[in-house]
Amino acid sequence: MPKDVLLVALGSTAGLRRAEAGFAASLARAGVSVATVTAAPQRDVRTLMATDLVWALAARRAAVAGIAEHAPRAVVYSTVTAALLWPRPGAIRFDAPAAGNRPGRHGLWQRPLERRRLAAAPLLLPHDAAALDDLGPAAAAALRGRVVAVPIAVDPSGPADGVRDLATITYGTNPHKKGLDRVLAAWALARRPGEELLVAGIDALPDGLGPAPEGVRCTGMLDAAAYRGLLRRARVFVTAPRREDHGLAQLEALADGCALVTTAAPGPYAALPAARALDPRWVLPDGAGADALAAAIRTALDDPPADLAVRGPAAVAEHGSAAIDRAVAERVLPRLLG
Repeated sequence: MPKDVLLVALGSTAGLRRAEAGFAASLARAGVSVATVTAAPQRDVRTLMATDLVWALAARRAAVAGIAEHAPRAVVYSTVTAALLWPRPGAIRFDAPAAGNRPGRHGLWQRPLERRRLAAAPLLLPHDAAALDDLGPAAAAALRGRVVAVPIAVDPSGPADGVRDLATITYGTNPHKKGLDRVLAAWALARRPGEELLVAGIDALPDGLGPAPEGVRCTGMLDAAAYRGLLRRARVFVTAPRREDHGLAQLEALADGCALVTTAAPGPYAALPAARALDPRWVLPDGAGADALAAAIRTALDDPPADLAVRGPAAVAEHGSAAIDRAVAERVLPRLLG
């Protein structure tokens, strides 16, 4: 049966799958018929160039099948990678372009093809308008007229004023990019007896960082409900990324009432303004050392605002489902479907 919109989802990470499901739900709440096709899971390969190729091919296969089955009026590709080998032009929803997160040899084939895809797309739907900055001033200016920024929907997962019996938590997938080594070094300095850092998303610390020392525990992969339950119990979410393309985990932490201690990483880091508004002591310069990060962790643990459980969710209200639904209905669909 024909659909209004076909969403070609990459689904390569848990965070991306949540974002894709949320966007599809927002489209449906706006009253359009939407079908989602998802790229088949891919094995790990050695380089980012090869990783993007196998996922782009998988997304193309999913798109070809979805277009044949659903005859959509419009196609939305989730991520630039999903659009690289598209069988039909469509809107592109993305957190960051390859121009920013695939530097040097890592993006030799992706970057030039990305420029052509962005130029040909009828509509661009970045999670944050700052994502275009990676393209350079001239290229970004040429695309602005086809851009509607639509953040990932982030809502509180439950009451944020419950017992906070966990000290700190971080998200450990893609550990080098997320600066897990920096977090562990800072935690070794900041920790007091009985306090624990939970590292969500991985079963064990990667080679070179493990085994986990006292006061550090890996949770393994968790479903969304279990992970958000930990956020509602944690006092501080800490991260020191080398680059942040969006920061979904950080936005979720704020929505669930955690303090957010972070470095101001390059990239369209959507949670930074909210973290600074809550307490500028928690946001350190990019590349800050372990001593400074440890001091910020202790400040967040020992001297948080009394009303953090209220102010944290309020700080990310613009990312809530109601706000995203309005943007989709009022700004996206008129341009996507005409």
